[in-house]
Amino acid sequence: MNTEKANPINIGSVKIGPGCDLVLIAGPCVIESREHTLKLAESIKKIVDQLDIPLIFKASYDKANRSSINSFRGPGLEAGLAILSDVHMSIGVPVVSDIHEPEHANLAGQVLDMLQIPAFLCRQTDLLVAAAKTKRAINLKKGQFVSPEEMQLAVDKVRGSNNENVLLTERGTFFGYHRLVNDMTSIPRMASIAPIVFDATHSCQLPGQAGFQSGGQREMVPTLARASIAAGANALFLEVHDDPDNAKSDPATVWPLERLLDLLTTCRDVSKVVQ
Repeated sequence: MNTEKANPINIGSVKIGPGCDLVLIAGPCVIESREHTLKLAESIKKIVDQLDIPLIFKASYDKANRSSINSFRGPGLEAGLAILSDVHMSIGVPVVSDIHEPEHANLAGQVLDMLQIPAFLCRQTDLLVAAAKTKRAINLKKGQFVSPEEMQLAVDKVRGSNNENVLLTERGTFFGYHRLVNDMTSIPRMASIAPIVFDATHSCQLPGQAGFQSGGQREMVPTLARASIAAGANALFLEVHDDPDNAKSDPATVWPLERLLDLLTTCRDVSKVVQ
């Protein structure tokens, strides 16, 4: 295993990588409304400011890979980007959202500080190239079906398109039906490829368990979050909601806003020990 670590990258005013402070990428799974998104962004920012943790705000304008055709997907590309632009301007933090189609990359790149590639699409060459050409930072989520080492090929597609600003996110591997398993060795194994983000909420999913939507084990989020930072993750990804049970996407795994401060406090402490 290559023990060298990739160089840090910049997302707006936030720096992620070896030697940098722990960063939080957080927000609701999907944009539910402008008012709710801005309120949640403001609340999360107040919490991270208490701990001096840099924030990148995340919310999806379109959840194109929902389990059911009847599931809520979000406001769509243009309306969703307008809301994220409002977050960026009013809260003063970088913003990120998923893109699912190459045709969305250019417009998204005019608003977002970072474009996120969903795990199921991490090998889609046209999507990765289109995202890379925006010159925005790219967060590649590791596919549930891909080994850590194979993500080098996905990163090469971005860098081969003249964009060095790429992150890798670990979010669990499929293991049989309705089960994701996290192999913490994937973090140091990918650390030489790019800075590493750990997605603690999606990692607790039980895909398809609830029939029309994913189930999950929210109680395992703190365990996995702390373990990932101890293993060397440079940033933590959390989907956060002020009313988790009524969230319009991933209600079984989104982290409660009221418990965010306690979780981040312990994660920050682990990060300081590791550094």
